[in-house]
Amino acid sequence: MQDALLDLPCVTLSGEQKTLGDFAGKALLVVNTASQCGFTPQYKGLEQLWQQYREQGLVVLGFPCNQFGKQEPGDAKEIAQFCELNFGVSFPLFRKVEVNGPGAHPLFVELKQRAPGLFGTQKIKWNFTKFLIDPASGKVTRYAPTTKPEAIKASVEALLSR
Repeated sequence: MQDALLDLPCVTLSGEQKTLGDFAGKALLVVNTASQCGFTPQYKGLEQLWQQYREQGLVVLGFPCNQFGKQEPGDAKEIAQFCELNFGVSFPLFRKVEVNGPGAHPLFVELKQRAPGLFGTQKIKWNFTKFLIDPASGKVTRYAPTTKPEAIKASVEALLSR
C-alpha cells in the first residue's frame, strides 16, 4: 500500500496514536466491532485468524462502533476488559468510531469507497463488516457481517502467499 490509507490517524483503546502505516507490508483485516451484538462471538474467530496468521503477516484491527443498535455502549476500558475476558482478544483494538454519516472515521470513509457494499452502497449495514486490505496493491475486499472470520481464511492465505 503506497497511498493515503497508510496515513489515516487512529487511536488505540489505550490512547496510543497509530496509522495503518505502522502495519506497512502486512495484510490488514479491519473490522467494526461491538460487544453486545449477535455477531459478537466472531471475536473468537478473529482472534483465531490473528493467532494463526500473524507470524505470516496478517494484522487484525478492531474498531468498536456504537452506531448499530447502541451495541457498544462501554468506554475504552470496559471494551478492552470485555474482549479480553470473554474472547481472549489480543489483536489491536481502537477507540470507538463512527463508520457511517458525517462523523464517520476517515478510515471507514476510504474503505467504503474502495470496497462498496451491495449495489454500490457506501454504507456499512451492521457491526462486524470486514475489510481485507492487500499489502501490495492496497486493494480492499469487503465481507458482510454474516461472513464468519473462518470463511475468509482462503482469502487471507492467498494474500499471505504472494
